Amino acid sequence: MTFSASPHSPAAVSAGPSSAQLLDFARGVASDAELVASLPLDPEGRTWARLDGPGGSEAWLIGWPPGTGTGWHDHGGSRGAFATASGGLTEQSLAVRLPTEGWKTLELAEGVDRQRQLRPGQGRAFGEHHVHQVLNESADAHAVSVHAYYPPLPLMRRYSRTGAVLRLEQVEIPEEWQ
Repeated sequence: MTFSASPHSPAAVSAGPSSAQLLDFARGVASDAELVASLPLDPEGRTWARLDGPGGSEAWLIGWPPGTGTGWHDHGGSRGAFATASGGLTEQSLAVRLPTEGWKTLELAEGVDRQRQLRPGQGRAFGEHHVHQVLNESADAHAVSVHAYYPPLPLMRRYSRTGAVLRLEQVEIPEEWQ
């Protein structure tokens, strides 16, 4: 008898690539100058190309025009990593595990905010409960980055934030961004 775990069960999540392996992949792709240069860059909005990630993961090469960002979001329970290939990105994140269901508005405690700058070659791995936003704060330069997630994103929750108040605004499914 063969047992196959659901793609979103805990057994399946632990079977795929680790966050560290996803980060190694993202850094490796980010160092591929020819691939990075092949991404068409739009002056108005983000551009992206889907990549084959390791071990069944989902991966993306993303172009960021000056002044663009993702807004606050999570990755629906997937772990992941990203690395900057060119330009610079800022990640703002929350150092707290949020409940995934049963709330619309949360007041965040003091001291949970984190921020890091990611220059070319630098990256970040994260676990299943990571909430963040990624920004290209440059006034005049594009950035390009590589992102990988396992399991492939089942959904993304989008949040708004006013001061210490985080509000769940929308739940997106893959068909909305692929």
